[in-house]
Amino acid sequence: MSRPFPSEKLVDDFSTVLSEAESLLHDAAAETGEKARDLRKQIEAKLKTAKMRMQEVEGQLADRARICARATDDFVHDNPWQAVGIGAAIGLVLGLLISRR
Repeated sequence: MSRPFPSEKLVDDFSTVLSEAESLLHDAAAETGEKARDLRKQIEAKLKTAKMRMQEVEGQLADRARICARATDDFVHDNPWQAVGIGAAIGLVLGLLISRR
């Protein structure tokens, strides 16, 4: 059920898309007429693909957040005293870290 986190792939994908779009924009600036229109269409297609990929990843992240929230809710309901203890321990550690600065 655990899928790899898509952030690294997403960053790589967007870096590639942005590099290609930048190159195409550079080429489009030097062209006129039909060639410029073709380059603009290619840029639009690349950006549309990137947007669709971003929406896909957004949906995956929302699904994972719901699953994590549900698991946390179930754990707290099944183990209330453990949840209180874990919360207190985290608060203590954060308090110690903050006070050291």
